[in-house]
Amino acid sequence: MDTSLPIYVISVAAELADMHPQTLRQYDRLGLVIPSRAPGRARRYSMRDVSTLREVQRLSQEGVSLEGIRRILELENQVAALQSRVKELSAELVSRRSQPDPSRVFAAGLGGDVVTLARGQRPRARSQAVVIWQPRP
Repeated sequence: MDTSLPIYVISVAAELADMHPQTLRQYDRLGLVIPSRAPGRARRYSMRDVSTLREVQRLSQEGVSLEGIRRILELENQVAALQSRVKELSAELVSRRSQPDPSRVFAAGLGGDVVTLARGQRPRARSQAVVIWQPRP
């Protein structure tokens, strides 16, 4: 079962999270847990939403303010997005390393900038670039 499918009405989600439905409405207004909306604007919660509700409840019981909880959830979402991006970039890097472009050479200019040169091309004298990396053919 896909945990992101919004299938639970507010009463069922509240029961699963061991909360009152009014608490879920308040968390929705505060932006802590924003459920999907069905036709007619009825809230629909997913299992992921229910897990988040449980996490909000746990943090609240530990004394974290609602604003603090909102910030924690926001940062956790950012971390998850960044981890996903790192995986994408790592896969792209592995792919590019396995198929190097033999026509590219990288050089550094006086200002520390990196420039790309074609194989056999020399950097301009005024930039006094130094070759710092050249992919193996």
